[in-house]
Amino acid sequence: MSVDRLERVNSLLKRVIAESMFSVMQGDSVAPGLITVTGVRCGKDLRDATVSVSVFGDDALKATALQHLKHNAKRFQSIINREVRLKFTPRLIFKLDLSLEKGDEVLALLDKLPPAADNG
Repeated sequence: MSVDRLERVNSLLKRVIAESMFSVMQGDSVAPGLITVTGVRCGKDLRDATVSVSVFGDDALKATALQHLKHNAKRFQSIINREVRLKFTPRLIFKLDLSLEKGDEVLALLDKLPPAADNG
């Protein structure tokens, strides 16, 4: 499979999962507005897809949200099966994306640095 097609499939799956977040997670203890789909990476055979999510909140909320996403993976897969024309519907594997928190830590460290002296 070409890389371009795989990127388009990843982008399409990301959009479908993000759009269906409110309907699938409705009524769960974790508000779907706190969850952001940051990326999707399909395997070359399109049988598996790793969905990276970022959750706004403390570590306990992140763990709970990830558990709820894993529990609702079949519902997401059925929506993908209904809305996307693929030979196989990928099995979704949710993982927590901590890159936003790491970026915030770097920015906080940069803010603590003293301003550079102007030598010119």
